Amino acid sequence: MAVVYCPDEAATEALGRRLGRLCRDGDVFLLNGDLGTGKTCLVTAAATAMGVDPKEVTSPTFSLMNVYHGKGLNIKHFDLYRINWPEELEDIGFSEYAGGDGVTFIEWAELFPDTMPEENLELKFSRKGEGREVEFLPHGKRYEALAAALLKESGQEG
Repeated sequence: MAVVYCPDEAATEALGRRLGRLCRDGDVFLLNGDLGTGKTCLVTAAATAMGVDPKEVTSPTFSLMNVYHGKGLNIKHFDLYRINWPEELEDIGFSEYAGGDGVTFIEWAELFPDTMPEENLELKFSRKGEGREVEFLPHGKRYEALAAALLKESGQEG
């Protein structure tokens, strides 16, 4: 099992920075887990590593999608928590924005699994003691390699 343990927020930020440094154009990340498990913290750190001012990164809970402009890539950050039906995703142009140019982070992707891009790296956040576990579930060769690189850099090879 490919899992990284983050004992505190600083460890989640460090994981996010590592992820941000490894991102490439077209990457898609599905972020799943309960409220308060570190999804937005990880996106903020990843976007910062890609050249975004961390003060610009906010949870798109009410706006549904934020776009941040990094040094070389744009970052699309979705939060699907307040979406009730798959048709609403079409109304906001989800399929046009998810994947494609830039890097896409999708919080609460588990709510609409059938509408997610087929190839992605799912990061499943869960509480463990005082910290968090982040499980990597890669879908596609690019994401298998990315998950392996993240585990290696984290010193927690699976």
